[in-house]
Amino acid sequence: MERTSNRNLLVTAANPKSPASEGYRALRTNIQFSTLDKHIRTIMIASAQMNEGKTTTVSNLAVTYAQEGKKVVVIDADLHKPSLHHVFIQPNHVGLTSLLSGQQQLEDVLCKTAIDNLSLITSGPIPPNPSELLGSKYMSELLKQLKDEFDVILFDSSPILAVTDALIVSAYCDGVVLVVHGGKVKKGAVQKAKAQLEHAKVRVLGVVLNNIKIRGSEAGYLYYSGNQSY
Repeated sequence: MERTSNRNLLVTAANPKSPASEGYRALRTNIQFSTLDKHIRTIMIASAQMNEGKTTTVSNLAVTYAQEGKKVVVIDADLHKPSLHHVFIQPNHVGLTSLLSGQQQLEDVLCKTAIDNLSLITSGPIPPNPSELLGSKYMSELLKQLKDEFDVILFDSSPILAVTDALIVSAYCDGVVLVVHGGKVKKGAVQKAKAQLEHAKVRVLGVVLNNIKIRGSEAGYLYYSGNQSY
């Protein structure tokens, strides 16, 4: 059994020539060209509710950036139900919470993955005060340190409508990609999540509509740029 990555979820690593992998590469390209006035380096992948595919999206997007030769770190900032350590089959004894609480240094929580150029910071132990940790000065200091070492920084977040954590994390990012599970999430929930991001003055780079069937195509994936209406 693969001990360093979940190959069922990391299709971009297991089957890079598949239609799904091409979809993630298209997402990467769309993000890169979503704005001409700012270089996009820090990105949060979010969803309105649970189980919409944000963790799978951020994991595969990270792989595509790494395959392009970028030095990438993906961070599990979902401090309620973290799952990136399951995707990459890594221990979660220490991680982001250990770092933000001053218990560990960056080198102690930064994990190498089986993918060249791709590193991971797991969530660490679930704290009683996630929002306070994410909004602390240590988070800003961490981002400054990571920007010196990595080309691209990706965040997995808690669902936007569940807790305030995602909005806190979004303030550190150049933009947010909203993942929507086609046929599952209600339109009103997506609109509410998007409105909360806009109220927080967060740049919404676009929307990934996944798990849908497209006539004449094998890809279950669509991307709408931030310049288009949802």
